[in-house]
Amino acid sequence: MGYAMNMSVRHDVVLVRHGQTEWSATGKHTGRTDVPLTEFGRRQAEALGAMLGGADFAQVLSSPLTRAWETMERAGYAGGTATDDLMEWDYGIFEGRRTLDIRDEIPNWSVWVNEIVSGESVDEVGERADRVIAAVLEADGPVAIFAHGHMLRILAARWMGLPPVLGASLGLDTATVSTLGWERENRVIRHWNESCHLRSMDPAP
Repeated sequence: MGYAMNMSVRHDVVLVRHGQTEWSATGKHTGRTDVPLTEFGRRQAEALGAMLGGADFAQVLSSPLTRAWETMERAGYAGGTATDDLMEWDYGIFEGRRTLDIRDEIPNWSVWVNEIVSGESVDEVGERADRVIAAVLEADGPVAIFAHGHMLRILAARWMGLPPVLGASLGLDTATVSTLGWERENRVIRHWNESCHLRSMDPAP
């Protein structure tokens, strides 16, 4: 099925989560470590391009990290603009670790609840998301954003005017497309977590 956008006066924002990496395949928190796509992740990125169907965007934004940037390029949108505000959550001392392993030391630990030592709070990530949204609202047409799981979940929550922590309720797989849009004057989620046909079962970090 082709991927259709709502070309209304209030423009849609298409969110693309990057393809698989070695760390996503093993459920590791991958923040600022510049882990590349796996070969499977590269094929997913190309499949995402087919899913987007060459849609014309007024602006294409990407995290500068390789996994997002290469996904953008392989999806057919080379020439986008990198912005540090779209980088993944800085997980501090929890970088590269799985939630299950962290919980052996800190029972019931959650990135959404516990202090992220030497990293960012969820509200600080939300502030970055707000800056991205402000820029998107100035665009003169639909916008595509290539970025990361937690960042995009928080951005979607903030799009709807919700606290950043409610991104916890918006599960998002690798190599997926989601759409933020409008219902009259209200900012809404139009589609969420639509997978490309190359499906990976990467565990949650």
